[in-house]
Amino acid sequence: MSLEALKGRLPDYAKDLKLNLGTLAAEPSLTEQQRAGSFVASALASRNAETIADVVAEFGPKLSPQALNAAKAAAAIMGMNNIYYRFVHLSTASDYKTLPAKLRMNVIAQPGVEKADFELWSLAVSAVNGCGMCIDAHERELRKHGLTVEQVQAAVRIASVVHAVAAVLDGEAALGNETALAA
Repeated sequence: MSLEALKGRLPDYAKDLKLNLGTLAAEPSLTEQQRAGSFVASALASRNAETIADVVAEFGPKLSPQALNAAKAAAAIMGMNNIYYRFVHLSTASDYKTLPAKLRMNVIAQPGVEKADFELWSLAVSAVNGCGMCIDAHERELRKHGLTVEQVQAAVRIASVVHAVAAVLDGEAALGNETALAA
């Protein structure tokens, strides 16, 4: 399993996704750790088993065990936070904005990697999950850590392509298409 295997599962109509996967796998604005962690965290957020397996097979070895764990932790904690904070943001009742979340988020304070990398991965997951409040918070933190708009955009580009790949594979599997089901 690898990125090539993942690209091979995509139908012809998703050719642009195949090309984007290849380009983003070598995205020069991010460090190898930032790029690999963005792929892993985004794949986990995609919830598609094939996407997760192939992305982790490709990019997991490019991360230290601590960084791989942190990318997984970013997907886990943001999976929770994105739902909670999206609710707070979208609710018209202002009471919720004044209440403490009362959710454990210790990993954010001590992720096991540089704070900027963890924030980048959290931003990518927040983009997949569509939480504007979280996107804004993580983008502000990334700017404080000196990341450029190009670096932030690169992580979101990775998230968008990984998510689209997962959606195509889910759709093709639902249709019973052999291409999506080939291992």
